[in-house]
Amino acid sequence: METSISSISKKEYSKNELISGKLIRTAILNEIKKDYPDFNEGQYISISELNFYRQRYIENTMKEELGSLTNLEHEVLESFKEGELIAENIDETFKQKLTFGQRLADKIGNFGGSWSFILLFMISLFAWISINVYVLVQKPFDPYPFIFLNLILSCLAALQAPVIMMSQNRLEEKDRERSKHDYKVNLKAELEIRMLNEKVDHLILNQQQKLFEIQKIQ
Repeated sequence: METSISSISKKEYSKNELISGKLIRTAILNEIKKDYPDFNEGQYISISELNFYRQRYIENTMKEELGSLTNLEHEVLESFKEGELIAENIDETFKQKLTFGQRLADKIGNFGGSWSFILLFMISLFAWISINVYVLVQKPFDPYPFIFLNLILSCLAALQAPVIMMSQNRLEEKDRERSKHDYKVNLKAELEIRMLNEKVDHLILNQQQKLFEIQKIQ
């Protein structure tokens, strides 16, 4: 197999793994020249090295477009460089971080906002009043106007409200995490598309060069 030397790493590669500098777009070529000023169109670079400079070009372009990058964007760039998946199940990840108290609060909040709670509450209220009015007529434990019942209801409302608020706050936090995750996935998808477009442009340029050479031979 015919081999040649990469002008970047000075390593030996097969001809199929090397790209001529004249087939590289000007923007990528300028990116390479930042590290290797003497690199020109008559020299060769390996595909893996070219992909590295493509990624760096896309990263620099994103920095120019967005300005300073946030931690989320740095995470996306890192996963883009490493070729790692960034998609995940936010619900499962979020559940794994919950403490026992938070899980309990969520269950209480879910039950407190259900028809089961409403029906159980109405049955309990009706039973309480019925027992004190019709069953224990002589010695009711909570005679009319049901002061003890009012105290229990007040305590229940006082406890239920913060528990439901805790659950709602976690739902809002989950929504924020989901929004961040969607942004990261969309940003990485955009970077991948840009990288793919760059490779397609390179293929088109390569095909045009080959067609030009064939025309010259003809």
